Amino acid sequence: MKNRSIGIGLMGLGIIGGQVVKVLTEKADMLAGQTGGPLVLRKIKVLPVDLKRPQAREMPAGLLTTDEEEFFNAPGIDIVIEAIGGEHPAREYLKRAITSGRYVVTSNKEVIAKHGAELQALAQKHNVGLRYEASVGGGIPLIAPFKYDLVANDITGIFAIINGTTNYILTRMAREGIDFPQALKSAQELGYAEANPENDIEGIDANYKLAILASLAFQTVVRPEDIYREGISRIGSRDFRYARELGLAIKLLAIAKRADNSIEVRVHPVLIPEDSLLAKVDGVYNGILVEGDLIEKVLFYGQGAGPLATSSAVVADVVASAQDITFGVGNRLKWTPGSGKRIKPMDEIETQYYLRLNCADRPGVLAQISKILGDNMISIASAIQKEADEAAQTAELVLTTHPSPEKAMRQALNQIERLEVVKEIGNFIRIEHI
Repeated sequence: MKNRSIGIGLMGLGIIGGQVVKVLTEKADMLAGQTGGPLVLRKIKVLPVDLKRPQAREMPAGLLTTDEEEFFNAPGIDIVIEAIGGEHPAREYLKRAITSGRYVVTSNKEVIAKHGAELQALAQKHNVGLRYEASVGGGIPLIAPFKYDLVANDITGIFAIINGTTNYILTRMAREGIDFPQALKSAQELGYAEANPENDIEGIDANYKLAILASLAFQTVVRPEDIYREGISRIGSRDFRYARELGLAIKLLAIAKRADNSIEVRVHPVLIPEDSLLAKVDGVYNGILVEGDLIEKVLFYGQGAGPLATSSAVVADVVASAQDITFGVGNRLKWTPGSGKRIKPMDEIETQYYLRLNCADRPGVLAQISKILGDNMISIASAIQKEADEAAQTAELVLTTHPSPEKAMRQALNQIERLEVVKEIGNFIRIEHI
């Protein structure tokens, strides 16, 4: 089988697809040495707009096609790389590639988060590889460690900064004392955030990625809709000031925990100790802290997005697939998602809380708030009066609590909001000591 060429079919010639072509071309000799034979691009499925790209104009005639049937009927394609993004038609293309006996590589987090179990079962049925290393963490090796290197561990927790855009925004807010709109605008100007940033700032991107990691770590199907999600738009510059006074930092975390047969999965802003490992992960970088019974704590760190990092993971998956083809190895992952693990409702989560309240500046206010918290079995850890507005006769009150159930805290917040002396609940952020 040595020196056999491996045919590649690529779907998508955007930023990621274009970079993958560049790596496959410029590193052809080195990659051939890894696979035992050359990797040959047989066909590239593109959109009509892609034909106008300078890179497309330099390619050999006949390599590009806008026709789906021409792509799938092209001879000699052993591996299909999907780099078009989105749920549809990517899911249908991947299913067609698998059922036609091709190995597949994708960076598509949405499709894997929503349909990973279905695609994995199909890949096992047809005895071909399904690889998606680039779907989480860009070039940071994450999927392979969860599939292979960490399988001897009982994974008990994942705490992850897995969206570079939100981490950049929060880092700017923390360092420069600016508010969310200004930090978002800066991220958009630098190309870190899209014109429509909803997927990033509302935690949707992190939600998909956590669904993938939690499914692998806990060997069960965790769907995006199982995950509680909040974005970062409510966070203000004053929250960072108060956090520093409390020795805490603010991050958007994807959290997955397992206890017995229950799993909790959530994505939301979190206050964490400023001396913790994840608190040091700044800018567009990602950090994924994994806790297991044998490894204790392991931190994966690096650039989580961008064409270079993503192409690194995609091409690594192509090389691994090519090696399997060369040596006659079919689907390696003989894994069936387990059952019996319960996804814990958010109401049952127990953690600490930070509250920022705008209240009337007069005696007895804290007593009224404390009574409501006490009636809901919530104990106050600290209470500090902050900035006062003499003209409005209001003051800001910052509270932290001891660990309490989410349901009790929600009930207390509803009652506090109705107090005459409370003008506004400025913010409500969970605290995790990791």
